[in-house]
Order: sequence, then C-alpha cells, then structure tokens
Amino acid sequence: MGALPLNYTTRGLRIRDGRLHLAGGIVLAVVWSRELPEPPSSVRVYRDSPGHWYAGFVVAAVTEPLPETGAVIGIDWGVKETAATTSDAHDLPHARHGRTAARKLAHYQRMMARRRTPKNRPGTKGYKKARRAAAKVSKKITRQRTDTGRTWAKSVVRDFDALAVEDFRPKLLAKSTMARKAADAAIGATKTALVEMARKHGRTVHLVNPAHTTTDCAHCGARAKHRIPLSERTYTCTACGTVSPRDKNSARVMLVRAGLNPASADLVSPARR
Repeated sequence: MGALPLNYTTRGLRIRDGRLHLAGGIVLAVVWSRELPEPPSSVRVYRDSPGHWYAGFVVAAVTEPLPETGAVIGIDWGVKETAATTSDAHDLPHARHGRTAARKLAHYQRMMARRRTPKNRPGTKGYKKARRAAAKVSKKITRQRTDTGRTWAKSVVRDFDALAVEDFRPKLLAKSTMARKAADAAIGATKTALVEMARKHGRTVHLVNPAHTTTDCAHCGARAKHRIPLSERTYTCTACGTVSPRDKNSARVMLVRAGLNPASADLVSPARR
C-alpha cells in the first residue's frame, strides 16, 4: 500500500477472524485496541509520521448511561492549570509534556537541519533517521497529552451529571502569548475528549461563551470596568468585595451562566448569560 490514506465504505471492507479485508484483495492483521461496539460503516487506513499504520473506523454512537450523582461542575480552561473547576479534586494541572521533551525534540531537529540535502535530491540516511526520531518524540508527546486529557475527562464524567464548560476556541489564542501554553496543555483536544465522553455516557454538557468570564463576579454578577491582566491571579469584586482565585471565579461563572447554580443564577442579568 502507498503512504496516502485509504478510505473504504461497507462495500470495500469486511472483518473476518480478527483480520481486516479490504477491496483489491488487501488483508491486514490488526492489533485491536478495543472491540468495535457496532459494525463499521467505513474505515480509514493511514500511516503516521513515525511510519506506523492505523485503521480508524466509523461506527454508530452508542450511549452508555452512568449512574446519576446529582452533582454539577463548572470548568474554566487556563494556562496556570489546564482546567480549573468548581471542585478542587477535579482540577487538571498543566502536565507540560511538550516542555519536558522540548530539548530532545530540538536535538533531533538540529540534526535534520545539518543533514538536509538540496531540493530534488533524496534525503540521506542520517537525515531520515533524525526525522524518524523527531517524529517519534512528537508522537509520544501527543499520546501523553491524549492520555492525560482522557483520564481526567473520565473522572469528571463519572462524578458529575451536568457540566458547564468554557467554549474554548484555540484560534482565538493563535497570536497571543498564551498560544504555546495552550498548545502544550492540549486544551482543545482535552475539551473535545470531555464533551464526547460526556455525551457518550448521557451527561448534560453546556458550552458557555467565554466572553467576560474573567471580569464577571460569580457571586453578585457585577462586571469589572477594566481588563484584568493574566499576571493578576486573584479576582476581587469591587461591588461586593468577594475575593477568590481568578480561575475559580471563572469556573463558577460557567455554572451561573449555564443555570446550574440556583443560589446565584438570579444575580446575573439575562443580557450577560
């Protein structure tokens, strides 16, 4: 098979005796990560940068309800912590997987730069070896981030019936000083994993517009008249005097805007929800 992704629908795929049979007489011995919950409607076979082959199947979503807990949680994405929540036990610290591996990755990238050949000429063995090594490091970082995010998401979904989640948009930080930290924390991927897992298990997800969540007071609903710099980690309400960690206040604002915090929801004007 070539390096390009191969896509097949039900007419071109069949699973028999644990092997994947594709149109054209292609038979693949698959190492299954888990059993398919339903027959697949299509499959995509592709190769990643280190050279490993994968098969991704499309199957109908199956809801697996979890026992009700009666609990709700507000979640705010940040840079000091990947996720600050209204439950201290469920905060997600910044794992810094990318920062930890940065030196090793930079080493292989310098090797690639030194061994790079002119255009239209095949790469040397040394260049290809360095490129594979760099790809393996990058892949390991991605897997670590994915595992950290999914493990955390699983604990949140298990313990809470309803989630008020900041509707984080990575593109909004693309040109900001937070971009690198947000990428290392894999906030976008973690949010996606959380939402997908919550819906899979029948939990309710409220995606909250992040506008003014750092300036609104979760206690009285007042809005600060000035922008609060990132370096200021404590939120102080000038209207009611409430003092709390900045990210914790934002997480509580998520609950209020989602209507999951009856004690203070009536304090926030409808225009600000």
